[in-house]
Amino acid sequence: MPKYVASTTLSDLTWANSRVLGADIAAEVTGVKNRSDAETVVLGSGGLMRTLVGHDLIDEYRLLVFPLLLGGGKRLFADDATRRPLTLVSTTTSTTGVSITTYRRSDG
Repeated sequence: MPKYVASTTLSDLTWANSRVLGADIAAEVTGVKNRSDAETVVLGSGGLMRTLVGHDLIDEYRLLVFPLLLGGGKRLFADDATRRPLTLVSTTTSTTGVSITTYRRSDG
């Protein structure tokens, strides 16, 4: 499975079948989406997610809400007031209380 890494500091990767995305992340991700019908998953980067949301490149959101209050933190979604309608696809709760909810983009 290919791995794409969005990084401003890495140039060489040691992971098999991986490559660093170029500086124009929106164009790079658009190219990845156009070249493959396979699902692409983003892990661990709120900044990358905000960029992808801002360029309307997210087709489906899988949100995991953990039963833990920490107080503050960074926002996942920007304060740009752009309306992005979503349709609920599924929701489930794990045995540890994690709520797993999936939404897809909708035209509404």
